[in-house]
Amino acid sequence: MKDESNLATRMPDAFVILFFVVLLAALMTYIVPAGYFETAETTRIIDGKEVTRTLIQPESFKTVEDDDAGVAIFSGGKEPGFINYAFEGMVSGDRMGSAVGVVAFILIVGGAFGIIMHSGAVNNGIMALISKTKGADVVIIPLMFFLFSLGGAVFGMGEEAIAFCIVLTPLVIALGYDAITAVLITYVATQVGFATSWMNPFSIAIAQGIADVPVLSGADFRIAMWVVFTLTGIIFTMRYGAKVKANPEISLSYQSDFHFRRQQSSQVKSQYNNVDTLILLTLLAGIVWVIWGVVVHEYYIPQIATQFFAMGIVVGIICVVSGRMSVNYVSESFQNGAKELLPAALIVGMAKGIVLLLGGDDATSPSVLNTILHHAGSAMSGVSETGSAIFMYIFQSIFNFFLASGSGQAALTMPLMAPLSDLVGVSRQIAVLAFQLGDGLTNIIIPTSASLIGCLGVARLDWSTWVRFAWRLYLIFFFLSIATMVTAVMVGYQ
Repeated sequence: MKDESNLATRMPDAFVILFFVVLLAALMTYIVPAGYFETAETTRIIDGKEVTRTLIQPESFKTVEDDDAGVAIFSGGKEPGFINYAFEGMVSGDRMGSAVGVVAFILIVGGAFGIIMHSGAVNNGIMALISKTKGADVVIIPLMFFLFSLGGAVFGMGEEAIAFCIVLTPLVIALGYDAITAVLITYVATQVGFATSWMNPFSIAIAQGIADVPVLSGADFRIAMWVVFTLTGIIFTMRYGAKVKANPEISLSYQSDFHFRRQQSSQVKSQYNNVDTLILLTLLAGIVWVIWGVVVHEYYIPQIATQFFAMGIVVGIICVVSGRMSVNYVSESFQNGAKELLPAALIVGMAKGIVLLLGGDDATSPSVLNTILHHAGSAMSGVSETGSAIFMYIFQSIFNFFLASGSGQAALTMPLMAPLSDLVGVSRQIAVLAFQLGDGLTNIIIPTSASLIGCLGVARLDWSTWVRFAWRLYLIFFFLSIATMVTAVMVGYQ
């Protein structure tokens, strides 16, 4: 354990890593010329309806000859400078997405669950559950992984995993596992489902529409892929969990998990009562409300954040009326909950700053990202079908580091990758497959993923600690993805 601890202190955390990535991005603006594409309105018939989209014209790429290329160290105007990246990143976007929307989402959800967790109901419920269902963890762990993977596949579950991670981390630790196991069965499971989905409206449906592939087509292959990847994740998680349960000290999160163990030991004498039942039923009703809103009404970040905030208010009222908490303690709990997720919220903004320094993600505005995208596409010429499919997957995986948004990455890359796939003899369906695997699975490990950093924050895991564990799992999925791409080419996946 001593060696692990020393290694942890030598590992840079996510903020340090992001700073050097920002530095690299700033240097790239002096080396790589900014470029842009032209777009055109395209009308197609999809499911019997006329759909008009603005798509990139791949052959229209041009670079900008600019003597003032390269970002300034500090900018006093509208253009971002190197040391402006943190502020500019955090205030970019809108209420519907990165970065300001996601930052607000993380803080509000963290505050709401601060009230719920400080009520003690979750802890009391966990202890009551464990005492009545000894040995049930053999079923709970794979069942949770399966359900969260299904959520990722069906409706693109991602940010919602943060809330579940808050609740399930204490339960998993109380069952004898660790915080890493909790992140595996919640966040990682959602990304496995997200990456192998056959019906996710926020990624695959958008990508197929842009690529002029029938929306939600090719489901049979993708369902089989989802089953294989989900079973792989479950087996990995069960084997890891068994090792940790047999010897807790081998866990990389053993020291940080002490917070949860201490919390449980201080509350273990609390008796489960009707107030706990009422609070947990409120939590369950709130989660059902969120799922219903996402599936039926397509609720997104603003609505989901408000739903969790309402859940926190109701729990706070129950605690005040029952005498369990004072009004001031409810307020303090909300603040502490938001405070615990503040690092995650900051990282979201800083990660967005990388994209801004490179010129943004607008295909029609000069940016380094557009140039990288153009040259990556050109590099595929003359490569075999299998090689092109693998290249597409690897490129999408790398590109996701800079643009960790499924719909955003689809909008920027698919208009170029789809016609290029025609030139190299790869079906557009395979191009979409490369996009979804590359976009989803790298979210397991990249520090620019808001959902990952949020889940790690509530599980009290440093990103450096997580990556020392997760690289093995990612490597398994990486080679499994390569095998999937090769198989798709061999069977002529259309």
